Amino acid sequence: MPRWILYIVTAALAGLVAVTVPHSKTSEPAECKVPVDKRLVKATTDFGFRLLKQLAEENKGKNIFISPASVSIALCMTYNGASGETQQAMAHVLGLNSLTLTELNEASKNLLDNLKAPGKGVTLEIANSLWARKDITFKSEFMDRNRRYFESLVSTLDFGNPDAVKTINKWVSDQTHGRIDEIVNRIEADTILFLINAVYFKGSWESKFDPRDTHLAEFTLSDGFKKMVRMMFRHGRIQYLPGDGFAAVNLPYGNGRISMYIFLPNKDRKLTDFVKSLNADAWEKWMQSFHSVECDLSLPRFKIEFESELRRALSALGMGIAFNPDKADFRNMCPIPPLPNVYMKSVLHKTFVEVNEEGTEAAATTKVEVGLTSAAPSVVFTVDRPFFCAIRDNFTGEVLFAGTVFEPT
Repeated sequence: MPRWILYIVTAALAGLVAVTVPHSKTSEPAECKVPVDKRLVKATTDFGFRLLKQLAEENKGKNIFISPASVSIALCMTYNGASGETQQAMAHVLGLNSLTLTELNEASKNLLDNLKAPGKGVTLEIANSLWARKDITFKSEFMDRNRRYFESLVSTLDFGNPDAVKTINKWVSDQTHGRIDEIVNRIEADTILFLINAVYFKGSWESKFDPRDTHLAEFTLSDGFKKMVRMMFRHGRIQYLPGDGFAAVNLPYGNGRISMYIFLPNKDRKLTDFVKSLNADAWEKWMQSFHSVECDLSLPRFKIEFESELRRALSALGMGIAFNPDKADFRNMCPIPPLPNVYMKSVLHKTFVEVNEEGTEAAATTKVEVGLTSAAPSVVFTVDRPFFCAIRDNFTGEVLFAGTVFEPT
């Protein structure tokens, strides 16, 4: 019996200076056109941190950088095709149990709408697309929901034509401003669908670092070994949080709507222990607790490339049934007869981030492959040891990127 494969791909790019959404331009932040459903934001945040913790277990002592927003959007698009126990398992892992499918889709649309005007000095673009094999029939309800709520471009291609790969990759390259130029290297005979999410972020620091103040300094790795890194420096007022076993700073981009948060464990604490403490409730409490101080800030320039197959991590979190050829249930995606059973075959996530004196540039791609069976005193904040960082939209609360930096490279 033929084996068909459905690929769901997400691409996210966070920029050396900003963040972007389809048809959006750099602009002043707009008022909420519609309310943001905090249940979805909290679910995305919690899922992102649980995924990060699982990846930290699989990649001990290594730099990790993911886009919770990108992975969540891709899986929510896929969730629209799930049914039965598969739908329940995905809802559990993604934290969607309190939302009906309609509420999830409406909340997703409202969130995407509110991310379209991130403010001066920042660009944020989020785009989605579905690329369907021309001789396969998909349920119109599935396609229509992705088109309506996720603003997905829906296209039909002849997957046997070599130009199909070029067409998909060009779309991804265009949406990520050339930072991600390939998401598909070939289309196998059993591929029937690609779902792609692209997030582009580019933002300049609200207060830039002067390159003349950048100097070589020691950075202590988790094993105690010291290496020389390019350390940026600036002095001034900054939003600061003295936490339990860590300290943190809020480094805004543009006019302050989007920030990078740096969490630095105390010298007697490990970054791995801090990561284990991450959860949505603690995160929200921390976000409300920053205050302004005078600060001597030292932050290393760093550049990270990360790649991971997420099937193991998502299965460990409870989504294993979606990867099971015999038990997965995606009947709401396409009619099963005459096709075999639909299942998620793999989820590949790739990211890139670079931080320098001007701002931040980052990129992420996630490919989900689905198959068928068969004012305080002045402080000194020197980031000279492993740390956690996250890029957050302070307007909606959405965590766009998050990661651990064990070794700036």
